[in-house]
Amino acid sequence: MMRTRPLKVALLGCGVVGSEVARIMTTHAADLAARIGAPVELAGVAVRRPAKVREGIDPALITTDATALVKRGDIDVVIEVIGGIEPARTLITTAFEHGASVVSANKALLAEDGAVLHAAAEQHGRDLYYEAAVAGAIPLVRPLRESLAGDKVNRVLGIVNGTTNFILDRMDTSGAGYSEALDEATALGYAEADPTADVEGFDAAAKAAILAGIAFHTRVRIGDVYREGITEVTAADIVSARRMGCTVKLLAICERAADGNSVTARVHPAMIPLSHPLASVREAYNAVFVEAEAAGQLMFYGPGAGGSPTASAVLGDLVAVCRNKLNEATGPGDSAYTRLPVSPMGDVVTRYHISLDVADKPGVLAQVATVFAEQGVSIDTVRQQGRNPSGGDEATAGQGGEASLVVVTHRAADAALSATVEALRGLDTVRGVASIMRVEGE
Repeated sequence: MMRTRPLKVALLGCGVVGSEVARIMTTHAADLAARIGAPVELAGVAVRRPAKVREGIDPALITTDATALVKRGDIDVVIEVIGGIEPARTLITTAFEHGASVVSANKALLAEDGAVLHAAAEQHGRDLYYEAAVAGAIPLVRPLRESLAGDKVNRVLGIVNGTTNFILDRMDTSGAGYSEALDEATALGYAEADPTADVEGFDAAAKAAILAGIAFHTRVRIGDVYREGITEVTAADIVSARRMGCTVKLLAICERAADGNSVTARVHPAMIPLSHPLASVREAYNAVFVEAEAAGQLMFYGPGAGGSPTASAVLGDLVAVCRNKLNEATGPGDSAYTRLPVSPMGDVVTRYHISLDVADKPGVLAQVATVFAEQGVSIDTVRQQGRNPSGGDEATAGQGGEASLVVVTHRAADAALSATVEALRGLDTVRGVASIMRVEGE
């Protein structure tokens, strides 16, 4: 039997995501009530610009005093979609103190202070759900927290930022340079006016911290995540990847060490084979590949951003939290019980693609190979192409011009590769290190 008294919901933020959450709550009110077992009522909406017209939202619900809204005492669930660290952190903990559970889409806050928020939720017997913080509409957080709770996850490998995936996809399919592809992403609304958080990997790093923490039941903060963006990826890198039967993606990679005693979390562009499922993820879509001991390989795919997809994840959490409220229970809490250390990037072992600008004369390859051998980095393949001093592609082998030397290694520690590159820069015959890219997913 359905309860007649509604569950009251406070909405913090009414931008692209918040306004879509409010719209769906209104238009799908009957369906939501049937799924929950009680009606849900939008009891207040906290915004910064109250004069802005918001279609479908009763102006009487609008307030600029978010603190007073979460302190009302009759609010059952607070939905936080304002983003950032403060005032979101204080508002969420205040909501717990005054009897409300919280649904959040705030990846930056959860990656920075997830442990504090979980502790506050547990202290007050409230729920903290955040499916929308990672990969938009893709059900990912709940499967890791619940469906795979009895399994051992060893690796999470994913494309978790739609903007960068769109840019790299355009560079691959159309031959565009980075700047041209970024301009197109901006024009289509995939990139913000200031795209730094996306293209420099900050957004993906926050998501990687959340995923690693859930997958490995340990504390991982955004500062623990190694990060590189895509701004240095060139058309030449894309061509080199294609020659290897690969494509370039910005990947979030979270791994458990072979001995099980530590984890790593990193975000960087990488070449992955065209045969890998992630290679086919196009445009602004996201996909995450999970490798678990019993379940094997699982892939989650779908739109990773946007008002409607993110609102879908928020409302899924809202239904779960409201059901818990009716049953006087709470869902999964903080599962970070292992306290595994996060190893530095230097400990990561993978393959590498290194492109060098070298003098085109006899003996260069032998010098380069010696440097790799001295650092214990084994070479898999080498490709050398001469070019004339003006930058053309005409072969000039042995004529004192310049050449491009591409080296692909076997698996090696990142620290050893870094030492190799530093030593290569000291060779008179090496004019420059054009690019270094990891090779993953093999």
